[in-house]
Amino acid sequence: MADPRLVWLRRDLRLSDHPALAAAAASGPVVLLFVLDPAFFDGAGAIRQGWLAANLLALRDDLGGRLCLRRGAPELVVPALAAEVGATEVHVSAETEPAGRARDDRVQAALVPAGVAWVATGSPYAVTPGRVRNRDGGGFAVFTAFHRAWREHGWRGPALRPDPLETLDAAGDESAWQLVEKAAAACPIDLPPAGEAAARRRWQEFLGRDLLGYATARDRPDLDATSRLSAYLKFGVVHPRTLLADLAERPGPDADRFATELAWREFYADVLFRQPASATTDLKPLNLAHDPPGNGFEAWRQGRTGFPIVDAGMRQLLAEGWMHNRVRMITASFLTKDLHHWWPVGAEHFLDHLIDGDLASNAHGWQWTAGTGTDAAPYFRVFNPTTQGRRFDPSGDYVRRWVPELRHLPGGDAHEPWSAPDGHRHGYPRPILDHASERLEALARYRAARG
Repeated sequence: MADPRLVWLRRDLRLSDHPALAAAAASGPVVLLFVLDPAFFDGAGAIRQGWLAANLLALRDDLGGRLCLRRGAPELVVPALAAEVGATEVHVSAETEPAGRARDDRVQAALVPAGVAWVATGSPYAVTPGRVRNRDGGGFAVFTAFHRAWREHGWRGPALRPDPLETLDAAGDESAWQLVEKAAAACPIDLPPAGEAAARRRWQEFLGRDLLGYATARDRPDLDATSRLSAYLKFGVVHPRTLLADLAERPGPDADRFATELAWREFYADVLFRQPASATTDLKPLNLAHDPPGNGFEAWRQGRTGFPIVDAGMRQLLAEGWMHNRVRMITASFLTKDLHHWWPVGAEHFLDHLIDGDLASNAHGWQWTAGTGTDAAPYFRVFNPTTQGRRFDPSGDYVRRWVPELRHLPGGDAHEPWSAPDGHRHGYPRPILDHASERLEALARYRAARG
């Protein structure tokens, strides 16, 4: 029998379209490992822990229990397991996020004395960050140029699922599984169905029901018109190449728009790969005056600012671990340009609660709104929450769903409770600030920072 290959899973919790798994399985039996790294897991919020745990349990079921779970520092766990099972190769999907790259460097160094090869195949992206280059060989700072080059670069088709997949059992850490089961049970929100099969079902539902019209309906939080695949992409339960392959069979503006949204995810990952510090600091620094978080920040976190579309989004985040993308921009603008807080304060809150919290997309999406990132919104663009609400939730259905204190107000009136004689009779708070005044203050601060 050939020596087993060790497949170390990270952001690739699936069996289909898995290049690293396919490469390992082509040579014989494999041992599949997930390391519950305290440096990553323990610092995650209960929602992120719960979603990861649910998908690990689903993958264990898919493998008939043959998923080895161990807890500890990967630079200790991976070499130890490789020695136990006699593996001469460790196969992974390449990691491109800063902390993941540093971790992988430590593991590779630890494998060298034992002569165990490190084999990286594929990544969590259709095109691995760093491969789309401009004419000078560097990266792109503007999405439109990246998008064009990304499409010209292209990507391979989905990798075939090994059939049969010969897996070997390896002793895991029962206490680690107990920790995972506890995290899944203790998750404070109702999670969507977890696992690869659930992701594919959701994708097929979207293709059959909501792809038609997606290009315009995607901006409407009152409509169930988005795929919600971002949560599955977070841990690689489905691969973007799978989605792109299916979209290629349905040409048209809606499929093209969805592919463009995937390109945004890949663009931000590429920017973070090239400029790791942008995860927590301004990509394009401005000497901008910020206010420290206080009562306004707490009102924003709790969804009690008095601005209905903002509060609806923040309450959806707390209840579902997800927020519609249009509303993410509205709530981010409110924090950065009405409350005048530095964007990382909000980005951290989002990552604590989002089940689809992607480091690159989250950080750079916030910077786009704050005016300090790639393709940054012009500094004079300050989202008016009432106007945004009336435009993208015209009937007020989204607000009424998440702000029950306003369910007595008909239609779009839910966006302006202060205009109705009984708008606040059920305890909905008055606005904590005057948007027009804070807009002028934001513009003044940005002009001062720009010199």
